[in-house]
Amino acid sequence: MTKVLLVGCGKMGSALLAGWLDRGVDAADVVVVDPSAPTLGVAVVAGAADIPAGFDPDVVVLAVKPQVMAEVLPPYGRFKPAVFLSIAAGKPIAFFRSHLGDDAAIVRAMPNTPAAVRRGITVCCAGAEVDAARRTLCQSLLEAVGEVGWVADEGLMDVVTAVSGSGPAYVFLLAEVMAAAGIAQGLPPDLAARLARATVSGSGELLRQSSDSAEQLRRNVTSPGGTTAAALAVLMAEDGGFARLMDAAVAAATRRGRELAG
Repeated sequence: MTKVLLVGCGKMGSALLAGWLDRGVDAADVVVVDPSAPTLGVAVVAGAADIPAGFDPDVVVLAVKPQVMAEVLPPYGRFKPAVFLSIAAGKPIAFFRSHLGDDAAIVRAMPNTPAAVRRGITVCCAGAEVDAARRTLCQSLLEAVGEVGWVADEGLMDVVTAVSGSGPAYVFLLAEVMAAAGIAQGLPPDLAARLARATVSGSGELLRQSSDSAEQLRRNVTSPGGTTAAALAVLMAEDGGFARLMDAAVAAATRRGRELAG
């Protein structure tokens, strides 16, 4: 029996909560701090002072926006030795220690928005105070919305954020520009949008289910001298193709993440 205190229940917090309940977490063992949260049968309170007396969580999941974390966090230090699992982008483990104490067990996590349909991926980094049991607990909770990976070097979390945290936006942009390109070549807008959406989502599902690499799947679609090869000659051009743009985009997002972390 795991007791969970969820602080913040926006889109990601709500996705996690629904996933936990679907996986068998008892609603009676969850308290949500967010007056606008959907109840889903769990106790919902407005603030830290309203948490029921005697509720001692095993894990405190911090799902508020990074810009308000500093003002929200201090009252929750009283719940040590619970493990603190943060999904706030850009906030390093040192930040949480400064508010909760050096003895706090902290896991920093970076999920992404496909968690809403249980197809997310979350990468975590554990502070030195996190033992194997707490690490397993955090992994189990995060697996309710998708895959979970771990890094030992916290410096890699900025790159993780740039690749998978921000990555859904890159995929959605791909669908946007594919539709726009189809319209430019004469397709009706509704059909262009439908083709782009179905192609991107279907290709993603094929990639998920296939044992082939992304490179091999690409090759499978590409006939020598055909239409796909003509398009890829543009997208894979050495002097300004898709790979170079993606390198620059991920590098820019990584730099910004480091700036935000201070």
